Formats: sequence, C-alpha cells, structure tokens
Amino acid sequence: MERILFPADCAKGWLPTPAELCGRYPLSSNASKFIFDSRETIKKILEGIDQRLILVVGPCSIHDLEAAREYAGMLKELQKEVSDLFFIVMRVYLEKPRTLIGWKGFVSDPYLDSSHDIAAGVRLARQFLRELADKEIPVASELLEIVTAPYFSDLLSWGCIGARTSTSPPHRQMAAGLNFPIGFKNSTDGNIDHAIHAVISASNPHVYMGVDEKGALKRLASSGNPHCHIILRGGEKTPNYERDFVDRSLTKLMQAKQRPTLMIDCSHGNCRKNYEGQIHVFRSVIEQCLEGNRSISGLMLESNLQAGNQPLAHPSKLRYGVSITDPCLDFSTTESLVKEAYAELQHALSLSI
Repeated sequence: MERILFPADCAKGWLPTPAELCGRYPLSSNASKFIFDSRETIKKILEGIDQRLILVVGPCSIHDLEAAREYAGMLKELQKEVSDLFFIVMRVYLEKPRTLIGWKGFVSDPYLDSSHDIAAGVRLARQFLRELADKEIPVASELLEIVTAPYFSDLLSWGCIGARTSTSPPHRQMAAGLNFPIGFKNSTDGNIDHAIHAVISASNPHVYMGVDEKGALKRLASSGNPHCHIILRGGEKTPNYERDFVDRSLTKLMQAKQRPTLMIDCSHGNCRKNYEGQIHVFRSVIEQCLEGNRSISGLMLESNLQAGNQPLAHPSKLRYGVSITDPCLDFSTTESLVKEAYAELQHALSLSI
C-alpha cells in the first residue's frame, strides 16, 4: 500500500478532526440515500415488517484494501441472486479488540509495520467506506474506540458492540446516539444478561461528556436508539446458537420488555473457534428459521477470499485474501452456503403458498 503524506501536525501525532475528514471526503447524495435506505431496511427486518434475514458477511478484519475491494464485488453479485430472502451487509471491521497484545486493526496500523499511522488509518478507512457506499454495498463494522466512531459512522448501515465492550457504559451511551441499528454481543463467558442490559440502556436517553465533530469536549445528549438488539456469539464453555439457548434468550428479552429479536454469530464461541464449524452453525440456524422461528433476524459469518488465517510476521510475504486475525471461510464456501440456504427457504415458501 502506498504511503500518503500528511501535514506536519499529523506527523507529530495530531489527527484531523472528524469534521475536517468528513468535509474532505463527503458522501454523495446518491450514497447518502443508499445508506439511509439500507438502515431503514435493517430496521424493518428487526421489527418483523420485512421478512428477510440479515446476513453480516465478510473478513474478520480488513487489512488489504485491494483484497477487500475484490471481496466486496463478489459479495454484491451474490446479493443480486438472493436479495428477495437475504439482505447482505459486508463486514468491514477496521478495529480489533485485544485481550492481551496484537495488531489492533487497520485504523491503528494501516501499513502493518507498527508505525501506527492513525492519521492515515482514519483517512484510508473513510475513503474505502465511501467507495463501498458509492458502489451501493451496505457496511457493518464494530465500534470499538469511541473517539473514532465520528470519523466514519455516517457510512455504516449497521454496527456492533463486541463481547468485551457490551458492558461498557461509554459504548452504551454512544450507541444510544447513533441513528442506525446496533447489535450487542453476549460477553465472552456466555452471559447474555449483559447484552440485554446494554440494549435497555442504549434504547434510553443519555447525557454525557464526549468529543464532538470538531474534536472538542462537549456535553452530548442522545434520545436513545430503538433498534438495538442482542447477538448470540457463544461463550468460552458452550455455544448458544441451539434451539434451547435461542428460546431462553427470547424469553429473557420478553421478560425485560424488549423486542424479541436476535442475531446469531456463527463464529467465535459458537463454532468453538474452528472456522469450518461456522458451516454447521449456519445450517442449524437456517433450520430453526425453516421451522418457523421468526425471532431470528440475522446471522454473521467470518469469510474472506481464501480460507484460514496467517501470522503477521512478515507483512511483505502475506498471502493475498487470507485473514491476519481470526481464520475465515473462503468465499466459494460462503457463496455455496448462502445459496444452499436460499434454495431451502425458497422451497419452504413455495410449499406454504
């Protein structure tokens, strides 16, 4: 990736403000309308008005923009074939949480060399997300660092608060002020109460201290986000995608007076960290949908051009289209899996007519 030169202030560690970056790379009117429409579609699916399933599909993390562009093009073609039953949103994760150490994502280190050129990271990230919006590819991303969200939140159709941050009050406050749906994952130990509490918190108004679009500290107020939901991602000891767990989660949501809808992450604890296990999880969840469970509103798959993953030991020797974080399914397998599910759902619909 070619390095981009920045003003001297950026070289000293100063970053452009969100307003400056968004002003330099604004959304076109067509792209803005597309993102609005995509958000509305996802909201309607969560509300049960639109009967399709949301599929959040894509790499564990983005590290090579050229490979990500190729993947996006292939995903768009797949969407055309299954659009009457699935609404596919590309997973474009630009930040990675770390329990200990490791590469923190494209925004933090876009050149993969520990230079941590965050100014380049936010700029390149916004350029890429704007490119996807122009191509009418809806985007999903994890909102990890609260201060980076204003740089590209206007380009997202759906957002995720991860297992390590669902209990974080600042992340719940941030979610309350965003105008697109947010999924909260259950914690890494499998506790879904934390995610349900996060949904309740984020659906209510908040007043808090935050950073505005000009980079200044400010008293911020949010009215609450009515389109938050939980994501079952499994736990350290057991998965939670199976019928009993799903039913239990829906019961807890109703007891908490929350909309009984959820998304299931086929990766992480649900596949026992074996990326090929996503295939079984995906099929099992589709089977639940075929049995009539309309409270499952979506699924997540970690998928890249090529299968597996690779270490970030020698950036110049990385294999093209292979994850440098969690291992992923290859696109061919992903495509076959989605088409298989599409055929099964289509057949079920034809029998019910």
